[in-house]
Amino acid sequence: MEKRYSDMTVEELRDAVAQLTEQARKAEQMGMVNDYAVQMRKIQMAKSYMLNPADYSVGEVYEIDGDPGIYFEIGYMNGIFAWGRRKNQQGELLEVYGTEDQEALPISMLGQKISGS
Repeated sequence: MEKRYSDMTVEELRDAVAQLTEQARKAEQMGMVNDYAVQMRKIQMAKSYMLNPADYSVGEVYEIDGDPGIYFEIGYMNGIFAWGRRKNQQGELLEVYGTEDQEALPISMLGQKISGS
């Protein structure tokens, strides 16, 4: 049985990311779009466990990696997940999936800090 990311050391997480990256590369080469997307999500989750959630605070606004011009304001933290809302460059809330409710992003998806506490 595989170990959970939360039970792994940083070195084990690095190894897992390397293996997942190789699997993602192979899936991409074979045109397996869904498998590629799954591997990329697993990579994001593993990378989140290598970060310190205490480095992220409520009210802070971050760029979202891979989503230029869209920002994320943290409403609350729950483990490695930042819950909050997406904003555009003007600071206006964006609807995601047809709702303005908060969504969760793994902290590894958060880029440079823009503003906040």
